[in-house]
Amino acid sequence: MVGEISMCDPRIVDSRRHNADLLDQKINRREPLINSHSLMAGYIEAMNTWKADEQELNEKRQSLSIRLEQIQQQAVEDMAKARQAETDAATAYAQAVAWGDTEGEKTANADAQKAAKNLATAAEHDRRQGLIISALEQELLTVDRYITEAQEKHKGIERDALWLSQTVLEEKWNEAARALFEVGGRLWANYNLLGLDQVSLLKLAVPQEGETVGNWTWHQLSERSRRYSVQDLLQLDDIQASQAAQAT
Repeated sequence: MVGEISMCDPRIVDSRRHNADLLDQKINRREPLINSHSLMAGYIEAMNTWKADEQELNEKRQSLSIRLEQIQQQAVEDMAKARQAETDAATAYAQAVAWGDTEGEKTANADAQKAAKNLATAAEHDRRQGLIISALEQELLTVDRYITEAQEKHKGIERDALWLSQTVLEEKWNEAARALFEVGGRLWANYNLLGLDQVSLLKLAVPQEGETVGNWTWHQLSERSRRYSVQDLLQLDDIQASQAAQAT
């Protein structure tokens, strides 16, 4: 028939898809709220673990850095000492030759040969130390990478925990707002019964947080006010009990 809407109409499909998405969002929001305490405990434990790992890695990095600096400094000192010994032997030999000191020349020559041998040994030791230094530097890069990974893991879990906290706080906000509007509904009803204007409440706008976007306004106060009779408004204990329940 003309004017009938097919079940395959794109508008129906889009509407159902939209409703399904909204339902998924509600489910995804409700599940963390139900398990919020256990989830948060898990997040905190995981963050503490990654923080402890980072601290341990930083201690290891400091130890490696100190050892690397010691080896580098020792290598420089050993080579400088060996070169200076060879230079001193060469100088002594030259002086002995200049002064015609035959015995001194022999001694200086022997010292020069010994210094040259020591320098060669020092050079080989320096080469091996260079390999150790390179290995330590590579290990430092690896540790730095692990530190970065631990920091990123901690940051990611922290963000998940903050999102959970956000959801819980939004719900607490909404609960507090509902409690406020329950009292506000009574107040609005009281205004009406006394024939007073509710001017001070007309500008009220309390935002709803979470899955619903919008504000609670005086319209909700007016709607709630219709629930209460004079007898209800005179039951002050009901209000105090409600406030006490909210405080706990």
